[in-house]
Amino acid sequence: MGEVRKLQKKLRQIENLEIKITLTPEERFKISRKAELRSRLAQLQLQLSGPQQTLGIVGDGKKEKMKRQVENAPEALPSQMPPASKIHKGEKESKAQATPVPAARQEEAVGEAEIGRQRERTEPAKVSDYCRDTSRRCPDFDKEQQLQQQEAEFTSLKASWEKSKFRLRLLEGHNDIVTCVVAVDNLVVSGSRDTTVKVWHVPTATEQKNLGGHTGGVTCLSAPPPEYCKRLGQCVKSIYTFNAVTALCFVPEEDGYIITGSDGGKVQAWSWHSFQNCQSVNAHQEAVTSIQSQGPLVFSGSAEGGVSVWENRCSDRDPLMLLHHWSSQVTGLRGGVDGRLTLSPRGDRVFLAYGQAWLKILHWRTGATSRVTNHSDITGVTDCVHQTGGLLISSCYDLANGESTLNLFSLPQCQYLVSLAWPDAPRILCFAAWTTGSGDHRWVTGGHNLTVLEQLPSSGKQRGDVTVRRDSGMDSCLQESEGDTEGDEDTDDYEDDDDDNDEGKDSWSDHAEDGGSRSWLRCVLQ
Repeated sequence: MGEVRKLQKKLRQIENLEIKITLTPEERFKISRKAELRSRLAQLQLQLSGPQQTLGIVGDGKKEKMKRQVENAPEALPSQMPPASKIHKGEKESKAQATPVPAARQEEAVGEAEIGRQRERTEPAKVSDYCRDTSRRCPDFDKEQQLQQQEAEFTSLKASWEKSKFRLRLLEGHNDIVTCVVAVDNLVVSGSRDTTVKVWHVPTATEQKNLGGHTGGVTCLSAPPPEYCKRLGQCVKSIYTFNAVTALCFVPEEDGYIITGSDGGKVQAWSWHSFQNCQSVNAHQEAVTSIQSQGPLVFSGSAEGGVSVWENRCSDRDPLMLLHHWSSQVTGLRGGVDGRLTLSPRGDRVFLAYGQAWLKILHWRTGATSRVTNHSDITGVTDCVHQTGGLLISSCYDLANGESTLNLFSLPQCQYLVSLAWPDAPRILCFAAWTTGSGDHRWVTGGHNLTVLEQLPSSGKQRGDVTVRRDSGMDSCLQESEGDTEGDEDTDDYEDDDDDNDEGKDSWSDHAEDGGSRSWLRCVLQ
């Protein structure tokens, strides 16, 4: 298992190297070994899954010798070792012969047994009849009925998604990795490390506008609601910030606010009306990698695995009030400068993606945590998580075979529905979703390319481009108990060795080439 973990670690580091802007000759050589390492990992996994895995995995010599003796022992003959049922029967017969029971005692015992069987047949019926007649006063009956209804609804929803069909549209035009996407009606807006923001018309899969002006890669986008926007695609203000902006969101409260996070861990608030800075807080130890809003609440997540919850008080000065801060020790996401946390809030819960084979759920009021399996093997990597129309959608990338999928879960129970895959799908680094007027889903994924998934009528004759399947390995371990951090230590297994400490660096902020960490925040949507 030690070599398997080393190979998984190297593949994880190679995947992080592939999204860097510039590479050294040594790093290029490491990337060139990707296919070789995957092949070796597949061979080891095949060996471990064979029969030989059961013999002498762990233990001292005596235990393993005894184990082999037991496994190699000949089967017992029927005359030597009778079945357990025959042993019990023989014991009973011998006892009965040794201590005979008087006839009157036997008749009394038979009568009591018959009365007991009659009670067993009649009493459950009376209890169930009582629950049916007085269901309002029977909480267990109501709960059972509710669970049955939820199970029936989930079964119907799962069957519907198993029949779903999607068409793919590739939006071509960026010259580098797509780092962020948002959707506005029939338009998709994408940002890339090639320093551009592009506007796409989805029905025709054509580029509508190319918005320039940035001197470094675009790291994040946000689309304000229509009432805050006059028209799309005009630069109305450029705001200078000292540190590179690594995350932002728009908060539609009163006149509106722009909340940004920097590569130095700073959270800042800007007035949408005046574009003036209202607040600046050193909130996190490392770069802020995700910011999302939910009503007046703002959630920020950082590279070290910490999560902060803020309340927007809609004031001209210091509008953000810190409600909770949960460190990486609470979230269980022990990372570092190269970590990348993506979050999605829902009520009292926040879904967290942090490059592992599972999603973490943080109950932000109490700090309790739970987990949802997002891949049936430890080689899975989760980069982004999103909610839309009663669905929780997460990306998953398999380091061992390079396969990329989208996993769908029903909300609020977080039950696994299906997985979507398509040929040559790259690692998904960003995601956006919306529904059409007819209620069909449209999703867009970004990474090495920009792809739109359009849902087709399930009753139509048109074939889909996406494979819809179910991973049975995710059914058996959907969610673990709250507070369970078992397995979180696996994060440490993927840290860089002392001699390879440059391998796993994720360079989302490496775009600031000669401008230091300073950045221009451009408001391009109004």
